[in-house]
Amino acid sequence: MAKTLIMAAVNGARRTKADHPALPISVAEIAEDVAACAGAGAAMAHVHVRDGYGQHALDVELYERVIARIAECTGPDFFVQATTEAAGRYTPEAQIALIKTLCPAVVSIAVSELLPDPTDGPARTRFRELCEWMQAHAVWPQFILYRPEEVETLLRLHADGDIPFIEPFLLFVLGRYSERQVATPDDLPPFLEALGSVPTTWMTCAFGPQEHACAEAAIAAGGHVRVGFENNLWLPDGGVAESNAALVALAAEAARESGRGVMAPADAAALRAQLLC
Repeated sequence: MAKTLIMAAVNGARRTKADHPALPISVAEIAEDVAACAGAGAAMAHVHVRDGYGQHALDVELYERVIARIAECTGPDFFVQATTEAAGRYTPEAQIALIKTLCPAVVSIAVSELLPDPTDGPARTRFRELCEWMQAHAVWPQFILYRPEEVETLLRLHADGDIPFIEPFLLFVLGRYSERQVATPDDLPPFLEALGSVPTTWMTCAFGPQEHACAEAAIAAGGHVRVGFENNLWLPDGGVAESNAALVALAAEAARESGRGVMAPADAAALRAQLLC
């Protein structure tokens, strides 16, 4: 199996320093934290930016600043994934505007936010046109899926040509709708069953203290993993993780012990180039 791509999700849209004092919020904090994650084995980072009030923001200028600062700390092969998460604040129009104005190298898109009803003709056309624009402008999207049923929707969109990328890049979010929003490794098989044998590159993230167990399950099944404070603050033994880098290091150790190994940033950059087709 291919090496494991580890993505660090360092802050998210909602958590604050009241949740963990090491949660990075400012541009400088985010860059320093991502650099530490890169040193621990992350090949990409999923980053949210915050406005002056600490609120989740789809802000092009803030993203440009944080991406530039991270590049100074990590090098040109380390890509930052911007988010389009609505977080109850942003419309699909604002989400699309961020993508087209920022033109990030990598971006995450929740299919259920941009296309909540696949039978809505105008919304589906808008979604298809966005995907075509991203492919034409070398923006690599990761499609976020919260339920196995959403996998089936995405596969139909891909089969119908609404998603033109030859092999979609997927994120299975484990535990988002589980009791108390806590994931377990048992949440993964329904996603894989929905996926079937369709060629895709997939990754998991997992809510709660079983994040590492879920990562181990994903690695064993041939997937990639996203870990970090956005979804989880705890170590496998129940203690609070000191940093995002500590969670990344655990995932890297699991990938090496599995025999797959860990992607370097250059490996992840090569995967991006391959899947932009």
